[in-house]
Amino acid sequence: MTQTVESLFDTGLESYKAGTDATELIPVFKEVCDRAPDNSAAWTCLSWLYMLADKPKLACKAAQKAVKLNPQDPQARVNLATAMLETGQKGLRDHVEVASQLIMVNQEWYDEIKGSIEDGLTRKPDWKSLAKMKNWLFE
Repeated sequence: MTQTVESLFDTGLESYKAGTDATELIPVFKEVCDRAPDNSAAWTCLSWLYMLADKPKLACKAAQKAVKLNPQDPQARVNLATAMLETGQKGLRDHVEVASQLIMVNQEWYDEIKGSIEDGLTRKPDWKSLAKMKNWLFE
């Protein structure tokens, strides 16, 4: 029996929260993105997993799709800026500024972004570009 896109996404998210390694979850979220190409949350998750798996170029592509689909998603912006930083691209300041503005007007987003950055640094303690993002957004 084939899982629905929603259940596949939810199962992947639960596995991530349970500590499953990013490389194991990439195929799950790739399938969600293939089956629901307009699902910005799935692209955002995929970009995050790619960064955790040290695949910044793929992360950048996935994050660009997520931002294009939902420009008001601060996590997609943070992922894109982080991936751009890791691949040495220019123009990331705009994304940092937009993310910063979004989290300043919405406490829930502020808490979510702070939490996801902490999670990222726990899973990948030497993640320099994410540590920079943390400083830019919260210091």
